[in-house]
Amino acid sequence: MSVAIKNPKTQLTITWPLLPEDFQLPDDPVEDESQPLLAAALRQPLTEFPELIQDALIVSNFALCAGISLPEAATDEQRTICKAPDWMYVKPVNPHNVSQIRRSYTPHTEGTIPQIVMEFLSETYGEEYSVEFTSRVGKWFFYERAIKVPTYVIFRAKTARLEVYALESERYNLQQTDENGRYWIPGLDLFLGVWEGTHEGRTGCWLRWWNAAGELLLWSEERTEQERQRADRESQRAQRLAEKLRQAGIELDDEE
Repeated sequence: MSVAIKNPKTQLTITWPLLPEDFQLPDDPVEDESQPLLAAALRQPLTEFPELIQDALIVSNFALCAGISLPEAATDEQRTICKAPDWMYVKPVNPHNVSQIRRSYTPHTEGTIPQIVMEFLSETYGEEYSVEFTSRVGKWFFYERAIKVPTYVIFRAKTARLEVYALESERYNLQQTDENGRYWIPGLDLFLGVWEGTHEGRTGCWLRWWNAAGELLLWSEERTEQERQRADRESQRAQRLAEKLRQAGIELDDEE
């Protein structure tokens, strides 16, 4: 599929071709050991909700692609541009042949525009704030002007600084938190906020989800612990009831 979109403000022409099989994707290393953990921690609690997982693509460091022609650059030939957000959620996406390795995602051709992309900042800034679009294309420009992702998140875990930008009048505008210090994320219908604690051997600040009622979406180990505590309470309640019955002269038969 190839649908041209012209933007008179920057004279962009954007198309949505599938990535050629021989296209060489960048193989940049992860800049920070915490980034894979942050990404996995965002995805894991969503797997408990079929309505969020079905027909969705939830990935990290995965190529998001578009064809861009930039007449203002040195050449006006169309270039295939790929950026790899640290975390991305798209729903719905078209069915994918499970026998083939998925290397990239092209909006409009393979599904809808991502509802949200995230970048986790390391010690040095990269393209996260870059609006460059001549010799190269920056991530901010790509998400905002080419893909038009509705929500762009930038998070620095070391300082717990969370910035959420919403696409308004074709530009990203910084959003304000609610009274709980969280951001409502349309498309997922969840709140996003910062939580501090230990998970997967890492102690620090994490991004986490809360539902519309303000309830934290739990990680699997938290759900296991919650169930263990519930079982303990039930056992203690049964023991107290049995003791009260014995004190009343009522003996219960032990069940094998």
